[in-house]
Amino acid sequence: MSLQDRIINHFSDSIQTQQDAMTYLCELIEYASQRLVTTLLNDKKILTCGNGRSATCAQLLSSAMLNQFERDRPSLPVIALTTDTATITAIANDYNFDDIFAKQLRALGQSGDILMVYTDGNNSANIAKAITTAHDKDISVIALTGNNGGMIAPLLHETDIEIRVPSSSNARIQEIHVLITHCLCDLIDHQLFG
Repeated sequence: MSLQDRIINHFSDSIQTQQDAMTYLCELIEYASQRLVTTLLNDKKILTCGNGRSATCAQLLSSAMLNQFERDRPSLPVIALTTDTATITAIANDYNFDDIFAKQLRALGQSGDILMVYTDGNNSANIAKAITTAHDKDISVIALTGNNGGMIAPLLHETDIEIRVPSSSNARIQEIHVLITHCLCDLIDHQLFG
């Protein structure tokens, strides 16, 4: 297979995954945006986390909400639990890496907030612990997952939302997580600011 054929395969796979996600996930994305808007209108906040490349999605959401997505508007309270290196490494060193998000959530999260988790592998113990902590604090969860939902899907309550990308490829899952994040940012702006 030539290098150009490999490139074409990446584009074709991405397009097909986007088509599948559009077909199966539109209603869930809409519902998630409405839940996020309700949370913000109730003067609550969104906390978000992920590992590795999924952490960049968490930070993308936070950046777009705290600053702006595609229009100038007031800042919205979204905190990425992935960004404070000193805190993350201290928790990992003094306690356990599985606690890096849960410990922050115990301090920063309040009843009525929403935790948004991003995971492509779906078997991250620190994400699982964050979900459990969120439930203990009466915080709903929106989980962006892929593949078969892994250990994350069974942890979710009926009031939580799982947006599962129909793919087993980490690269495709991450691409769609970015696209879903952009959709959510646009839908939040549209619902709050017209």
